[in-house]
Amino acid sequence: MLRLFRYNWQVRNEWFDWCENVSEEELLKKRTGGIGYILPTLYHIVAVEYGWICGGIQEKAIEIPSFGEVASLRQVRELSERCHAELAPFVYDWNDSLEDRIMIDITDEGEREAHAYGEVMRHLIAHEIHHAGQLSIWSRELGRQPVTANFVGRGLFDN
Repeated sequence: MLRLFRYNWQVRNEWFDWCENVSEEELLKKRTGGIGYILPTLYHIVAVEYGWICGGIQEKAIEIPSFGEVASLRQVRELSERCHAELAPFVYDWNDSLEDRIMIDITDEGEREAHAYGEVMRHLIAHEIHHAGQLSIWSRELGRQPVTANFVGRGLFDN
């Protein structure tokens, strides 16, 4: 699981780099599908990962700024770095004894739902990959090469 998180973090950082050469207008332009915007999608990826791991599994009191509070590429990237610094130690220390532990999630409707930590962690991996696919489609619509989704050759199996 750690390798897939590392993969997602690498790809996310490459998307931030990709965005450096795209106008703010294009990053905030309404598009079809998903969240509907490039930069808010990157923000959403960060906020969801941080919320589930730090706020949910670790039960820490967290504050996630609204997108409006961090609505620039630089600010979303900095948010990603801060969140990563806080949650990465948990991900790096993951072990099999955590797989079946249960966290309680309160849905938007106020319902309580139980989820195994392992289920949540795998959801986060799939969630980010899903949104990276949306970013890839939007990059093609801009006539630009998307960030590669290739897992091979990223050094994830190097010690």
